Amino acid sequence: LRFGEIKEGVVRHDGKRSDGYLEHIFKHAAKELFGMDVKEITYKALKNKDFQEVTLEKDGETVLRFAAAYGFRNIQNMVLKLKKGKFLYHFVEVLACPGGCLNGKGQTQTEDGKPDKALLSQMEDVYAAIPVRLPEANVYVQKMYQDWLEGMDSRKVQETLHTKYSAVNQTASNLDIKW
Repeated sequence: LRFGEIKEGVVRHDGKRSDGYLEHIFKHAAKELFGMDVKEITYKALKNKDFQEVTLEKDGETVLRFAAAYGFRNIQNMVLKLKKGKFLYHFVEVLACPGGCLNGKGQTQTEDGKPDKALLSQMEDVYAAIPVRLPEANVYVQKMYQDWLEGMDSRKVQETLHTKYSAVNQTASNLDIKW
């Protein structure tokens, strides 16, 4: 497979804005883990519009809890909660830019450096008009799994794409960042 030969139009992932893959991963996890087909997800703003939560309930119990943390202030708060053991999330999407990628530095600013909300709104509309294609439906991704990774559930997939995390005890040093 030579990716230089790919000639296709621009596609996007699930979601209303240019953010990461939270919506796609949430819907996929709901289907794979709980057999639930989620069409629309609802974000719940917590402390501010750039720290939001998405949950999935089954039989009155919350079974999935995802968060979107955009901007360094929200990332710092998330890390503090994690350190204190008060972290309830199964997945967190972290983006440095408040408001998501389309609101990144140099993207939607007037000449005097202030946010241009009208331009941001226009960009979000243009992005939303791009057709959605799920990663698993991409013929090139399927070919990569078949030819290089030896199938969807192969040993090579487990070794190449999966990882495990475990707690690491580190000694403090002067180079540690204090959040």
